[in-house]
Amino acid sequence: MPSPAKKIVLITGCSDGGLGSALALAFHRTGRYRVIATARSLSRLNDTRAAGIEELQLDVLDPTSISTCARHIEALTGGKLDILVNNAGAGYNIPVIDIDLDEARKVFDLNVWSLSTVSRALLPFLLRSQGSKIVNNISIAAYVSSPVQGVYNASKAAANALTETMRLELKPFGINTIALMTGGVESNIAKNVEAKGAELPEDSIYRVVPGGLTNMKDGGAVNTVGQMDASIWASQVVEDLSKRNPPHQIWRGSNATLVRYGSLLPVGTFDSTLVKRTQFDEVEKALAK
Repeated sequence: MPSPAKKIVLITGCSDGGLGSALALAFHRTGRYRVIATARSLSRLNDTRAAGIEELQLDVLDPTSISTCARHIEALTGGKLDILVNNAGAGYNIPVIDIDLDEARKVFDLNVWSLSTVSRALLPFLLRSQGSKIVNNISIAAYVSSPVQGVYNASKAAANALTETMRLELKPFGINTIALMTGGVESNIAKNVEAKGAELPEDSIYRVVPGGLTNMKDGGAVNTVGQMDASIWASQVVEDLSKRNPPHQIWRGSNATLVRYGSLLPVGTFDSTLVKRTQFDEVEKALAK
């Protein structure tokens, strides 16, 4: 008896060290999936390339890149796609009152609107596959309002709402839309945020803290304590997605279960924990002096 054809998976944002790369490798390890890893720059796909995973260039913010990628997928797969994982994303650390709207719009374009544009471009391929899935990598940040991460939190809350709506709208067409509610996982996102080097405006009230806010200048050290290994997280997610009837939301990663049930508690329950964990209590200490 011939073995069943491998399901075809395309993942956005697979740059080395990121969650997309970990997912691509985990899907590939099962031997049951044909994986196509994508990134804005092919030079950052070394890990997936070494594993023998197919690759395509895809900038999810560039309409031309999206349409070109779609044409390549049609040529590679005959116009079929079983699973689309919208993983590409970015953060931006700065207090809400000091947001640079241009930078905030870039985060929303990537974390929110690209879910729609990429899914729309690849929809014809998903419609040709029985039981196809769109998987959007959200974050527990959709439910947790950590200080200094307001833009990221808001974008993930919006992405979650968009995903829930997509789930209802695409269900009649046989497409299952799933939200990955990702908790703390080791990845390069904190380093990427730090690399942006956001600065407090000269007149910011938060300059009361000597040297600036720790969570802005050293977000990696603040936010990576106790995080789950990316390969473990990815293997768990792939196992969940491989079920005959996967849940509408998949909660994996450090603190994911805590946030899942904690979100049912009264607002403010975890205020002190969030403030201390992000070292935002340094503001109160500075004001008290």
